[in-house]
Amino acid sequence: MSQSIERILWSIAIPGFGQLLNGKYLKGVLFIAFEFLINLHAHLNEVIMLSFLGRPSAAVAVVNFQWLMFYPCVYMYAIWDAYRDAGGNLVPYGYLPFVLPAYLGTVGVIYSPVVKICGVLLGPMWLPMLLAFVGVGMGIILRDWLNVRRQ
Repeated sequence: MSQSIERILWSIAIPGFGQLLNGKYLKGVLFIAFEFLINLHAHLNEVIMLSFLGRPSAAVAVVNFQWLMFYPCVYMYAIWDAYRDAGGNLVPYGYLPFVLPAYLGTVGVIYSPVVKICGVLLGPMWLPMLLAFVGVGMGIILRDWLNVRRQ
């Protein structure tokens, strides 16, 4: 199990690193290439920098939403794939804590230019991340609930 967690953590750092550690070199290189391509075209590094500087409106102005919408699904799929290949995901419905954050993160990207929480615009980095964490929690709860019902 610790190997699975290690792969998750490396995949969170850069999608594709977990695959490289698992010896899946072609998949690893492809995920790294997807990460680079989406990051470049979505202007993701600039979005991250502006978001950390507390300038979400500026981040909304520079982001390319057509490219950024790919990111949550590619990111979460790479994490799940590395986890599964390292021996994780042995329980039924074990994919749910990875699928739901991909969906909710994408919804967060879509609504990030307009949704304010307590009057604060979170922007294209913080809202998708917040919804992705909600998705992880929902996925764990749903996975456990479905497995209890199965028994």
